[in-house]
Amino acid sequence: MRTFVRYGAASLALLLLWWAASLALGDMLLPAPLDVAAGLVDAALSGELARHAGVSTLRLIEGLGAAVLFGYPIGLWLGHSERADWLGAPLAFITYPLPKIVLLPVFFTLVGLGDASRVLLIALTAGYQILVIVRAEARALDPAYKLALRSMGAGRADLLRHVVLPASLPSLFTALRVASGTAVAVLFLAESFATDAGLGWLIMDAWGMGDILRMFVGILAISLLGVALYAAIGIAERRVCAWHHSNAS
Repeated sequence: MRTFVRYGAASLALLLLWWAASLALGDMLLPAPLDVAAGLVDAALSGELARHAGVSTLRLIEGLGAAVLFGYPIGLWLGHSERADWLGAPLAFITYPLPKIVLLPVFFTLVGLGDASRVLLIALTAGYQILVIVRAEARALDPAYKLALRSMGAGRADLLRHVVLPASLPSLFTALRVASGTAVAVLFLAESFATDAGLGWLIMDAWGMGDILRMFVGILAISLLGVALYAAIGIAERRVCAWHHSNAS
């Protein structure tokens, strides 16, 4: 109940700030929250919102799924292997700061203008974040856990199953929460070019046509998609890592 009240109060504060800014700037620059909400309902009833939101959601899920498949195992490998980390960590940290979004034209050239380029860009950007966070947490794991299991005759498979993977899951979900916001931002940029579907395209198309209300409907929709994704990751973490939350409490 406390969590509901806190988030409800924060949402109300944001809506009041939005409403005040709309009064100050005028509807032509910043439509009021109720007008945008009504536009969102109209877009949902017309089917336009479902089409664009469905395309964006699929791109996000595929991109983040590929990011986990790429970043999680490599992060674990670097975190638990000194030999791999000797060269892998410098390579990761040299390439991590590079803005991946600038590679979009390269992906368009190599992979084509379809969804694969956009999914690849999301996967690469989010995958690096997952890799860095999972590696850091893996290296911070107390070696005593491994020594205790080895003293009972455990092999590598047992260590992986009973120590390495359980200890890494909270860091994976932390990385996913961090990466989800970045993934939504990258999605918007990736959908602004060479496509005719997606919430990013909807926003830029409305802006180009001077339809400010429709533009803010798209902005609200992509924001709600980001919030829903973040919340879904939090729910999944509580279910998968219930033991971690019980220990923390």
